[in-house]
Amino acid sequence: MQKTKLKNTQQFVNIKAVFAFFFILSIIFTSCDKNEDIQEIPSYITITDVTLNATTIQGSNTHKITDVWLYVNDQNRGTYPLPAHIPILEKDSATIKIFAGIMDNGISATRLPYSFYKMYEENIFLVPDSSVNISPVFKYKTGATIEVENFEGVGTDIDTTLKSQIDFQIKTEGANHFAEAILENDNKTFEVATKDFINLPQVASPVYMELEYKSSHQFTIGAYVNYPFAVSQHPLVNVTAKEEWNKIYINMTSTVSSAINNSSIKFYINMNRADTIEQSWIKFDNLKIIY
Repeated sequence: MQKTKLKNTQQFVNIKAVFAFFFILSIIFTSCDKNEDIQEIPSYITITDVTLNATTIQGSNTHKITDVWLYVNDQNRGTYPLPAHIPILEKDSATIKIFAGIMDNGISATRLPYSFYKMYEENIFLVPDSSVNISPVFKYKTGATIEVENFEGVGTDIDTTLKSQIDFQIKTEGANHFAEAILENDNKTFEVATKDFINLPQVASPVYMELEYKSSHQFTIGAYVNYPFAVSQHPLVNVTAKEEWNKIYINMTSTVSSAINNSSIKFYINMNRADTIEQSWIKFDNLKIIY
């Protein structure tokens, strides 16, 4: 009888221990679930528009910034196409840093932060389940050299080459001036080139052309590298026709860096009209060489 009573007591104690164990586990998991729920409520950063603030000598404020590269408290939070509504698992005061992203050579698969725009920085306050609207204003880097041709002054820093069968004309659209060339009749080739650039930076130091354009036909952007006893032509990018004004960033870095011992380099725009097409035209403006 004593053994049976002791056995029953031990079973009761074991049952109590089991219930206590599962009760503690339920508290732990409930606590974890609550913490996870709290951590999974993000704050948001919304970026709808971005602006470029260029000085007079840097040319127009036009840009084609397509993405933002975001850092929060110096932690990389990814790359986002614009407009962007970005979830952030942060709260309270935060420092954000934003780099302006472009499509290198106009190719959507080659997106990268643009070398010549300064980083935008701002201190914000993040609240879970709320959004902070930010409108970044980008500027060119102070040390950048920018050669601009916007057809607003007397004369131009570009000219047709010996290959070109026609010249360009300066046209006006509102208060804006731009260059236009039309290939028709017996004229098949239009080509214009910049002035010669001497001692452009090499060793992979970035060199870019920025160009605004619209055209009825594909055209090519490239470089002529002048050596003491030869000239080397380097077609770089075939630009797709656009019926409306568009902007493109052409990466000249590799071509310039590989042109060891060059005397000078100039950059060109070339359009050829096919025999089956009666007329091809191109309009271009705000050409910038930046290094």
